[in-house]
Amino acid sequence: MTERAAEIRAFLAATSWAGARRSALAGDASARRYERLQRTAGDSAVLMDAPPANNSPLRDFTRYAKHLRQLDLSAPRIFACDEPNGLMLLEDLGDALYSREIPAGASEEQLYGAAVDVLAHIHAHPAPSDTADLQTLMPDQAGLVYDFYAKSAENKPAFQAVLETLLAQYSTGTPVLCLRDYHADNLLWLPDRQGLVRVGLLDFQDAVLAHRSYDLVSLLYDARRDVPASLAERMIRRYITRTGQDADQFHIAAALNAAQRQLRILGIFARLARIFGKPQYLQFMPRTWAHLTTSLSHPALAPLRARVLADLTPPDDTLMQRMSRPCPTP
Repeated sequence: MTERAAEIRAFLAATSWAGARRSALAGDASARRYERLQRTAGDSAVLMDAPPANNSPLRDFTRYAKHLRQLDLSAPRIFACDEPNGLMLLEDLGDALYSREIPAGASEEQLYGAAVDVLAHIHAHPAPSDTADLQTLMPDQAGLVYDFYAKSAENKPAFQAVLETLLAQYSTGTPVLCLRDYHADNLLWLPDRQGLVRVGLLDFQDAVLAHRSYDLVSLLYDARRDVPASLAERMIRRYITRTGQDADQFHIAAALNAAQRQLRILGIFARLARIFGKPQYLQFMPRTWAHLTTSLSHPALAPLRARVLADLTPPDDTLMQRMSRPCPTP
């Protein structure tokens, strides 16, 4: 038995789930691992295995789960937690991910509309204190695309200066709580519940303060699945209507935040492939690039578009082959 397996066994032994049957659940791009625990009575829970050396502290998950539940939203309940060892036992919200339910026939309009309404509800309330502000970090995070995707990082400072200027000009207003990875693989459909609690929330431990468009563009310009452009536009209008935003200014900020996020994602996927040996993420690059060119087409983003298209090339076969080769150094 490995040391980690012994820690998990000791953790479960102190709960009522010690004898439960364990089965692996699909993970994500992080270093976290999940298992479903099932008891003979038929009930179940989820074990989160998040080794502290490679993950954000579990207290972040705990405080944002508490905040979301206080807003009467469906974040999972926490049954037990061993923060020093990075272990947590959670309510099992099921397997009905948006990314599974919509292809199986669920109404895309209904599910995305509910997800937009949840965002409007979250944004109507103050975020927990000491939540980090993402906007100051955005130039560095988007710069990952120069570190791992671009052929050269020579123009990275010039790119970051352009992005910083546009963020200061257009990504304005009081920042709100953003869950950061708000998309179809982190949202569950719970149709037996009523109202906003029909949307189950996962993967929010890295929540930040950001422009209110940030999670919206994460949802609508998904790297892993196609969202019809007409639906995306209706959902943006839905959010604007529910929150009283200035439509023109919001569209600029949304395009800018989407472009920043898409550049960061290209850098992250390239890093996952080249450093961590996970080439499966390369399949999402063409869609992410398409989203990026759409976002950069907004006239207000012309300086960023010029810089990006001068420095980066689309993910064609040659580039994908280069991404598949390990980097000599991290």
